[in-house]
Amino acid sequence: MNFRRRPAAEEPEINLIPFIDVLLVILIFLVLNTTYAKYTELPINLPTANAKQAQNRPLEIVVTVPQDGRYVVNQQLVEGRSVELLAAALNRAAGQERNVVVVINADAAASHQSVVNVMDAARRAGLAQLTFATQGQSERD
Repeated sequence: MNFRRRPAAEEPEINLIPFIDVLLVILIFLVLNTTYAKYTELPINLPTANAKQAQNRPLEIVVTVPQDGRYVVNQQLVEGRSVELLAAALNRAAGQERNVVVVINADAAASHQSVVNVMDAARRAGLAQLTFATQGQSERD
């Protein structure tokens, strides 16, 4: 007879440390390979108007003014909201050409001051031709 006690069987357990290490590496990989875009798409609700189709303009600068009052010149976000920064961005977009049409895409809920700032910046940049983008009545419904 064998009266020695046998050691109790150990409970199997899952080692979580390698699992956490792999998840940390995957997380770091995802953070480093993800691109963050400030300007992806601004939801703009254009005002309506009944007018004929716009003519083709070979040289135009599109200034977008969303509801929150930021400025986007040719799909490039302008850092800051001052008229001087906007005028500098318009100068860069126009280059040496002064016969450029500035198209203002302002949200219907954007403040009047934001639109006036765009017009003032265009004047300071020496760009005299301004137009406003609208959508037709049937496009809105």
